[in-house]
Amino acid sequence: MTRIALALLALLAVAPTALAVPSWGAKTSRPADTVPAALHPGEWVWGGDAKAMGPMAVVVSLTEQRAYVYRNGLLVAVSTVSTGKPGHETPTGVFTILQKDKDHRSSKYNDAPMPYQERLTWDGVALHAGGLPGYPVSHGCVHLPTEFARLLFGATNMGMVVVIAKEGVSPSELVHPRVASPIDPGTGKEVLAAPLGVQEQFRWQPERAPTGVLSLLLSTSDGRLFAYRDGKEIGRARVGFRDGAAPAGTRAFMVADGVAPATAPSWVEIGIPGQEAASGTVVARAEEDKILLPPGFRSQLQPLLRPGVVLLVTDKHVLADTTGASLQVLNADPPEL
Repeated sequence: MTRIALALLALLAVAPTALAVPSWGAKTSRPADTVPAALHPGEWVWGGDAKAMGPMAVVVSLTEQRAYVYRNGLLVAVSTVSTGKPGHETPTGVFTILQKDKDHRSSKYNDAPMPYQERLTWDGVALHAGGLPGYPVSHGCVHLPTEFARLLFGATNMGMVVVIAKEGVSPSELVHPRVASPIDPGTGKEVLAAPLGVQEQFRWQPERAPTGVLSLLLSTSDGRLFAYRDGKEIGRARVGFRDGAAPAGTRAFMVADGVAPATAPSWVEIGIPGQEAASGTVVARAEEDKILLPPGFRSQLQPLLRPGVVLLVTDKHVLADTTGASLQVLNADPPEL
């Protein structure tokens, strides 16, 4: 065999390896009750998602090296990231997705693979799968675990808002996000709702989002129920619990199909990561009756509890003055009934 033929065979032998796209990070989600600060480089939590739930937004904390994904005001996913290294810092600010390319390769850096690219600026900043050593290493992009990037790519729409925040530059609520979205999903601007007054039992402001899908968040630690529509808070109320202590842990529920708006809703449990076995469990009426709401708030909320409305119940704090590092992630996938 000639030397030329041997050289060609050698090139063919290495070609598949040279063209292969690497895979970065964990292959599967950590349990939903994993504290974000406990995620190791490359780890992530994806609670599930459904576009029908409402608008999505992403907050990237350069300080924490994590990305937080919100759907209709509620946290649905969180991931470790790697952002721009010194000299190539990732810019802070409010961005929108300008372009999506599942199989993108860099035109700047030796045709380097950038799978599931979601472009934020025309000069090269994007979300995409990439290396995750536990510290900033990119040339300005936000590196994500491959499987997380794939799920995010499928969930997002063109024009979706991405906020990138950093300690000393951005508000604390954006640098250290929590279970309720700190931004308006349409504009990316920070949203801080005033707490209830000492004598205020509830607040109801449906005009803030006249239409859209409803989502509910109940913090048993704060004793508050929050209502979100189109990603905006439209109401909050004080909550009490009959017959003993409030439930512990985190659970997600959904109003079942076939429930008429005029009747009391029937709730079924959604299996969040780490608690999949609970999926489809029907909530007993006696358990629902343990939650005590101001009558005025209940009467406003009741007509909106249609099939598909999601309720996240958590024993973690949501209020800004009591929020700790522990967050919970909601699964929006319908249970199999």
